[in-house]
Amino acid sequence: QVHLVESGGGLVQPGGSLRLTCAASGFNLENYVIGWFRRAPGLEREGVSCIRGSDGYAYYEDFVKGRFTISRDNAKNTVYLQMDRLEPADTAVYYCGTIYYCNSHGLTPDEYGHWGQGTQVTVSS
Repeated sequence: QVHLVESGGGLVQPGGSLRLTCAASGFNLENYVIGWFRRAPGLEREGVSCIRGSDGYAYYEDFVKGRFTISRDNAKNTVYLQMDRLEPADTAVYYCGTIYYCNSHGLTPDEYGHWGQGTQVTVSS
């Protein structure tokens, strides 16, 4: 049973921090390329960050670079997204999923990959 579960979202004030967790079961995340995406109501899904299982290479979109940090804990079969200095524009449902590629060009989605249910992040005063 392949399963991904996101958690860690919530309500935070601008400038605050959250750490999102992507927990996998039924397969080893270490063998996959994992991406974080987000989608706000009325807007298209956009990639946020990704990390490769083979060498740990990480990529960040410009709008989160310097504020977000992606990491992986192979022992826990989990990928994290540490989000600092959050802004109202970061408000969205955040999803993790297996993707094709993570490189200097960005995230290449895999519509046939594994995805979680998402976790809501709301940045508001």
